[in-house]
Amino acid sequence: MADLALPVSKLAELHAEIIACQRCPRLVWWREEVARHRPKRYEDWDYWAKPVPGFGDPEARLLIVGLAPAAHGANRTGRMFTGDRSGDWLYRALYRFGFANRPESRRRDDDLQLRDCYITAALRCAPPQNTPRPEELRNCRAFLEREWMLLRNVRVIIALGQIAYATVRKIFRTHHALEASCSLPRFRHGLELALTPRLTLLASFHPSQQNTFTGKLTEPMFEAIFHRAREYLNAQVSSSPPKPRGEDGNP
Repeated sequence: MADLALPVSKLAELHAEIIACQRCPRLVWWREEVARHRPKRYEDWDYWAKPVPGFGDPEARLLIVGLAPAAHGANRTGRMFTGDRSGDWLYRALYRFGFANRPESRRRDDDLQLRDCYITAALRCAPPQNTPRPEELRNCRAFLEREWMLLRNVRVIIALGQIAYATVRKIFRTHHALEASCSLPRFRHGLELALTPRLTLLASFHPSQQNTFTGKLTEPMFEAIFHRAREYLNAQVSSSPPKPRGEDGNP
């Protein structure tokens, strides 16, 4: 436990810095505006209305990177993917594959516990129309990079959506001093990318209503990503790498 004390302390310091951030005036205004004009179904809620830090197991081998807090989800509850329909999909999948102790989360003070998993996002404030500006993503990127570096056991990253995937790629390029011309595949659902011999990046469509209501992302498609993450992590324990998949996601 002594070896874990420093990362946990540093994560707490980083989370305090994230919560206090006011770098992006448009996002500060919007997160607070949403709280001032909350819908009737949430009229009794005291909205978080601040940047949302990541959370989970500091010894996690699985890192999940989303886009941003939902205006009436994490911006309301203060915890990533908590209290919205995207979170409903995510926590069902995490529970099914042994990364969470329950299949749903409604409040940040419930008894949800993540096991071997940590959840964070490319952006920490809810953006208008769920559309962050490039400079807002740049302002937030250092937070994700520092968080990632403090999570020393990460072996699999799941990027939920194209923006999360692009953000992870940019951080990886910077951290590994890759040339801009160095080719990394474009985002597609089901992509598996070996960033290093010990780190794999998996890409999934984001479980937003825009994707789930239209059938672009189905629950079997989404759960297949987490099944694959579990295969990779189990293979690391057994020292037998999982069989690589082709472009269509099949062996």
